[in-house]
Amino acid sequence: MAMSRRRLLSTGVQVTSAAVAATTLGGTGTAYATPAPSGGAGAGQPTGLWAEFAAAPYTHPQIPYVAQAGFDGGSTRFPRHPVRANVLHYGAAADSSADAAPAINQALREVGESGGGTVYLPPGTYRIDDVIQLGWSNTTLRGAGSGKTTLYATKSLTEVIGVYGSRYGGDKSSWSWAGGLVWMCPADRYQTLTDAIRTQAWPFEGFTGNKRDEFTVLAHVTAEAAQGSWSVTVDSAAELRPGDRVLLQYADDPGHGLLDHMSGDVDGAATYYWTDKTKLLSYVPYEWPARVTEIRGRRVSFDRPLPLDTRLLWDPRITTSVEPLVNSGVEGLTIQMTPTPQQPHLLDKGYNGLVAQCTWDCWVDDVHAVDVDNGFLLVAAKATTFSRTRVSGRGSHHPYACREGSHDNLVEDFTIDQRTVPAPAGTQLHGINVEGLSSYNVWTRGQMDMGTFDTHRGLPFANVRTDITVSNDGMHGGDASAGPLYGARFTHWNVTVTNGRAGCVKIDGIAPYSATVAISEVTEFGQIDVPDFTGPLHARLESYGAPAITPANLYEAQRRLLLD
Repeated sequence: MAMSRRRLLSTGVQVTSAAVAATTLGGTGTAYATPAPSGGAGAGQPTGLWAEFAAAPYTHPQIPYVAQAGFDGGSTRFPRHPVRANVLHYGAAADSSADAAPAINQALREVGESGGGTVYLPPGTYRIDDVIQLGWSNTTLRGAGSGKTTLYATKSLTEVIGVYGSRYGGDKSSWSWAGGLVWMCPADRYQTLTDAIRTQAWPFEGFTGNKRDEFTVLAHVTAEAAQGSWSVTVDSAAELRPGDRVLLQYADDPGHGLLDHMSGDVDGAATYYWTDKTKLLSYVPYEWPARVTEIRGRRVSFDRPLPLDTRLLWDPRITTSVEPLVNSGVEGLTIQMTPTPQQPHLLDKGYNGLVAQCTWDCWVDDVHAVDVDNGFLLVAAKATTFSRTRVSGRGSHHPYACREGSHDNLVEDFTIDQRTVPAPAGTQLHGINVEGLSSYNVWTRGQMDMGTFDTHRGLPFANVRTDITVSNDGMHGGDASAGPLYGARFTHWNVTVTNGRAGCVKIDGIAPYSATVAISEVTEFGQIDVPDFTGPLHARLESYGAPAITPANLYEAQRRLLLD
């Protein structure tokens, strides 16, 4: 959805007509109204940070603009594709007596290749001995509800596809953070990924292919633009059209100025030793997926503001990507694993629930993952919503993970249940993870009976966690070669911590240019981190120990304030 104007709605921000100034929305020439800051915090009053954000929503130094996170810019209604297939008519048994995966996959392929629609799974339990692969746009896999339709997985991804080593070496299993027994991914991309795994040519997993070279340059950016602008100037727009889904790629310079900028350009970033952070360096160029909304001569406008300054030193360019999965979803089912013990840390066999990979404007709604190694994964995903999802059972490594350059995704109304058995020795629990230069993602309205606000290093930046209750007992992960835990503009807003542990939630002493707002009073114990960057972090702590705050939900308040 293109941003054309901003309308002030009821958000608890009190703005008089004299305090509203007309401002030009970057790059479009369209006027919108901007409220002037109004300080003051406390129950029923806007916080100082919120008022500041309202005055500068696209460029606030600590709080990212995330109002458009999720499917179709944050739409609360998912498409209802007409039912084109019932898996029972393809021979699937709803009593778990036989492998239903061939029938389900045949139905998905036929419906997807014929233009899309819904593949319906009536109530029952469907045994699956293989991956369920949703690889076609405009296609929905729909059960009768998570309490009525179950996919019962009998085999791990190691058994179905093969051993998946790490492209960074060692004896780790990449099934510890990748892949799902329900795998949303464009069919061609899924084939190249799994072919590479089977031949032990461990792939990159994102929008530009196994070797990150599957793209065509469409235009080079020729003028610098500031973070928060909505357009760029290019050498030629002849290869671009409104509506195109493209990547804006940022390379790094020899002095690692791009990584400094992602860290907020704090003084400590300039003296940070980036050169040996080989895993982090493998994540650049940073690839930002966006839709072209308008072309005027050599001026190209996008559907959302630029995530970073676009400096010519970083060779900014607009490119193609692999064809993403668009406008597809999974709804109304439980993914249940056959009983297995949780494996030692980083040696998961791949009893994984659902992964959205190379998806764009897709959704997952009312899906429950039980007894999984990893519950719900976003891997190089864009503008994908996980709504009403739940992770339960014997305990998982990553209940949720967001990685490999995932942007603008939304996880809402999510639940992580307390494990049903004690954690085996040598295992590890994370929580809601974000890593690998992932940006502008949101977790909101969550109940976490275990886990933490995990980052696996890799310099994620500009992410929001808001309106969440957590028993903060997990650990963050991340190899030292992946670099800093946090980039700039991380915001934790209105978080209730039930066990009083600070780690990974209170981040004002760790994350540069971050905001920690209205969290419970907490104490450092367990895993205690030190800042990656020396010197001032320019982080903000507000309404500490006071959960009664207006607005209570940062994401919802941004939507009410800023969207049409």
